[in-house]
Amino acid sequence: MPQKPLIFITNDDGFQARGIRLLEKILQPLGDIVVVAPLVEQSGKSHAITGGKPLRLECLTKRDGFEEYALEGTPVDCVKMAFDKVLDRKPDFLFAGINHGANTSINTIYSGTMGAVTEGCSEGVPSVGFSLCDNDKEASLNECEAVVEMIAKRVVENGLPDGVCLNVNFPVGTIKGVKVGHQAKGYWREDFTSSEKDGERSIFWLGGEYYCTDESPLADWRIVENGYASIVPMQVDFTAYKAMQRIREIFE
Repeated sequence: MPQKPLIFITNDDGFQARGIRLLEKILQPLGDIVVVAPLVEQSGKSHAITGGKPLRLECLTKRDGFEEYALEGTPVDCVKMAFDKVLDRKPDFLFAGINHGANTSINTIYSGTMGAVTEGCSEGVPSVGFSLCDNDKEASLNECEAVVEMIAKRVVENGLPDGVCLNVNFPVGTIKGVKVGHQAKGYWREDFTSSEKDGERSIFWLGGEYYCTDESPLADWRIVENGYASIVPMQVDFTAYKAMQRIREIFE
């Protein structure tokens, strides 16, 4: 009897988040599931790892075909811990999410969800992150379910190109379909609001507004804005290959 695929799941919203529960439900028919997720929310942690203090791991559930753990650490900590200590072999696939909040455009580099995905990709594991473009933790995920299932099944059946992972974002409400695009050009204009002082120290809370400067219909932000789920193929290699010759001319 052939071995079932080993599927690893994590997120940045924490092990109790509704999104990861739905992802577990969708993926269980596709293989054996192991979950290691943060003990508490770790949104915006990007590719952060924990050094200089212990990481506490708790086994929550262990039965045939399904294991779940909570880790006192970041999403990337979860991946590293799982690959080194929890899993008996490298997983066949890694899925992260379903995240509450957009991971389109520049948000990709801040995302703990996508930090976990790129960590998996760097280890040679086909990896996919799912995000709903709604920050409300109680936002409905019903529209996402069928699309997540379709994408997951196709990734399990076909794999992904070496060194490539996927960043998937869903619009709020009805999903018209799926489009493959690119990371939108855009930026955040920060607005730090102040509150009471702590002695001599000023206290600020990070806020701001996102501005998309990309008018391409294939920019992920525009795809989602038009009611479609966006799929952006990404890679860990940050090298700007198109600029290499010009940089050589300047410095060599």
